[in-house]
Amino acid sequence: MARFGLSALTSLLQGKGGRRTGTSRWTAPAASWSRPFGLGWQQPFTVRYASNLDDGPNHGMPLGGFGAGCIGRAPDGSFNLWHLDGGEHWFGTLPDCQFALFESDGTQSRAHALAVKPAADASRPEGSEPLSAWSWYPASTAEQPTGTYTARYPLSSTSYEGVFEAEVSCEAFSPILPGDYQRTSYPVAVFVWTLTNPTDRPLDLSLLLSWRNTTGWFSNTDPTAAVQFRDDGSPEHNYVPAIGLSKGQRNRWVDGENLRGVLLEGDRSTPIAEGEGQWCLAAPDHLEVQRCSRWNPHGSGAELWEPFARDGSIPDSNNDRRSGEGDPSSAALAVKCQLEPGASIEIPLVISWDLPVTAFATGTRALRRYTDFFGGKAGSAAAIAAEALRDWRDWRAQIDAWQRPVLERTDLPDALRMALFNELYDLASGGSLWTAASSGDPVGQFGVLECLDYAWYESLDVRLYGSFALLQLWPELDKAVLRSFARAIPAADATPRPIGWYFTQGKGRVEAPRKVAGATPHDLGAPNERPFEATNYTAYQDCNLWKDLASDYMLQVWRTFKLAPSGEDLSFLASCWPAAVQALRYLKGFDANNDGLPDNGGAPDQTFDDWPLKGVSAYCGALWIAALEAALAMAQQLQLELGLDTSGEQREFGSWLEQSRANFDPLLWNGEYYNIDAESGTPVVMADQLCGDFYARLLGLPPVVATDRAQSALRAVKEACFEGFQGGTLGVANGLRRDGTPLDPNGTHPLEVWTGINFGLAAYYRLMGETDTAFAISAAVVEQVYSGGLQFRTPEAITGVNTFRACHYLRAMAIWALWATHTNWQAIPGAERQP
Repeated sequence: MARFGLSALTSLLQGKGGRRTGTSRWTAPAASWSRPFGLGWQQPFTVRYASNLDDGPNHGMPLGGFGAGCIGRAPDGSFNLWHLDGGEHWFGTLPDCQFALFESDGTQSRAHALAVKPAADASRPEGSEPLSAWSWYPASTAEQPTGTYTARYPLSSTSYEGVFEAEVSCEAFSPILPGDYQRTSYPVAVFVWTLTNPTDRPLDLSLLLSWRNTTGWFSNTDPTAAVQFRDDGSPEHNYVPAIGLSKGQRNRWVDGENLRGVLLEGDRSTPIAEGEGQWCLAAPDHLEVQRCSRWNPHGSGAELWEPFARDGSIPDSNNDRRSGEGDPSSAALAVKCQLEPGASIEIPLVISWDLPVTAFATGTRALRRYTDFFGGKAGSAAAIAAEALRDWRDWRAQIDAWQRPVLERTDLPDALRMALFNELYDLASGGSLWTAASSGDPVGQFGVLECLDYAWYESLDVRLYGSFALLQLWPELDKAVLRSFARAIPAADATPRPIGWYFTQGKGRVEAPRKVAGATPHDLGAPNERPFEATNYTAYQDCNLWKDLASDYMLQVWRTFKLAPSGEDLSFLASCWPAAVQALRYLKGFDANNDGLPDNGGAPDQTFDDWPLKGVSAYCGALWIAALEAALAMAQQLQLELGLDTSGEQREFGSWLEQSRANFDPLLWNGEYYNIDAESGTPVVMADQLCGDFYARLLGLPPVVATDRAQSALRAVKEACFEGFQGGTLGVANGLRRDGTPLDPNGTHPLEVWTGINFGLAAYYRLMGETDTAFAISAAVVEQVYSGGLQFRTPEAITGVNTFRACHYLRAMAIWALWATHTNWQAIPGAERQP
């Protein structure tokens, strides 16, 4: 099936194209992404560079709390995403991790695993057909859907239609709750199954949950985590998880006050090591529950399937022997019930995990945030599951409450509201790291990878756009990130490193120190080193020379202080002030001709790190002016409210600002828009030339440029880079000639549509009153992502030839900037809460 067009995407969003008509009462939730169950993609986007990650389009919504590790269930019913090792990625279907349903009306019976038949067991891809005794659920075709998968993060729903006599649906979620810095960290997934009997005869039903013991799998067995370089010049480290490990594993029953379940455990070190811990499968104790603590997932599966397919039973056994090498084990539980005609039942089943340690290649380690509430000894999987079974209805109601303001904004297109929710997925599955609290970090330290291909935390230039979601929903986590940068700015690391870009240009080995004191770091480090301590992991460019990072930092600090829903926090502002001052002074050192504006150096030295700029540039210069305005506002606030003497900084920054404003337009304004820079002579319209003006206006600071010039520049961007590129169907390209033609048909960044930049531009257009353009840009990008098989792995860039680069990208959460500008920062319930 080809990629859907916009009309088809809209139909699916409205629940009109994803389910069969008839007696089924299930309807797709409003503002959700929807797809026929198990329907494949014929022409999805494919990766631009062969070495970049491309797992294919079969991605669903992740389940699990921020920094707790997460799992993902796909639109074909398979569990195939396993982000359980902090900052690392493993993708593949484990067929025995699955639900199944038995049904009998007294004369006929049927049983199916509730997923499309898997091609292989990803833990042993060379093996024979997995679970050959099982009967799998049929996939939808273009002519006949057999169900529908929908997602509105953190909720996903699956309906099964036309196969069972019962009406069958499942809603899955984790307690992702704005302003809740406890439950949002929980390693738990809740599956609420609704079974209804629409027939005139009783139905006997049995719902099965099976799961592999994977304790010990998700840790790197390569202690060096050796760094290599891809064909695009970016570094990557070697990751070899212990997939298939079985030695020392055991499964056993567990009973609690409101729980019947099975614990899946493994060997433990002292202290406990990464990947070690527990899983728990659990059902409420008032239901009829059978439990099989151990069966062999490498066989045909008949030992479990034959009795289940016969009458819905499974072997009721509690075999807790420990496994040896090559001796895998899975566990299962089944809930049996009988439904009279017209009756319904809700069955909540819970999967929880307690894998408390995230380790780094240097031997350092951290406890995850959820251990502040359950301890770090890896014995709490059942306690987590018990809380979920007790509180899931309350969690579900709280999700409804915080999503309601977005759902009620019918002045926003349905597809945009859908994407506002679903782009939040990256906070869970973007390799997120959230550590336990400490005296210096009262909610812990937090970070999300730039992406899985560029695996370093919280790239500052990227989060200038992508952190709008965190700011508006979990502002204390946004503060935590900015405090980490405040600590990193004064630090230095003289270790020389080769710079990757020069290799790609055939210029040989050029080295630079890793981190210069006073330079704003690009990122907070990588999962194979010491994140938060060893910063500037990326070596594609020399980030000590970047001309946007210090400005990015100042603007984010002032933005978070002024606009966090939890209110103004003077202690936060004061803690960031010394580093922000140092960063601006360092950046001013690149003002080569003393005109007040830092000069770009000719190598790519800003967020468009394949795009050389020379001299004063519109992008970096506008950010600099906005940052100086923010610095003056910050200095005045600290002096007035806390009595800090900032008069010297105010004089210093004020003089720089006066110079900068006097020279910006004369150097760059060409009568219609701003030239990309003052010295290269590159004749393109740069789409994001006035990001600094957008930020200044957003924060209520004096605009960087006159309104008529901003409007003229935006008109040129719209005509050249949006309407002139693929007729506006793809989004805004980064940079084209004024007539919409490319300067270099083989260019990289100029000819890419960057999803996050587009959402940021849409927010700028909306701020300037151009609502139709804002919605047109965002609609084009959303349509490409959600009809092109890129859902829940939104990339940095898409191209006009159906390729993408850098999936699971942080910057795409800039869509929340459009919410801010369209609604005037309408608050999301709960986000104002203090931890």
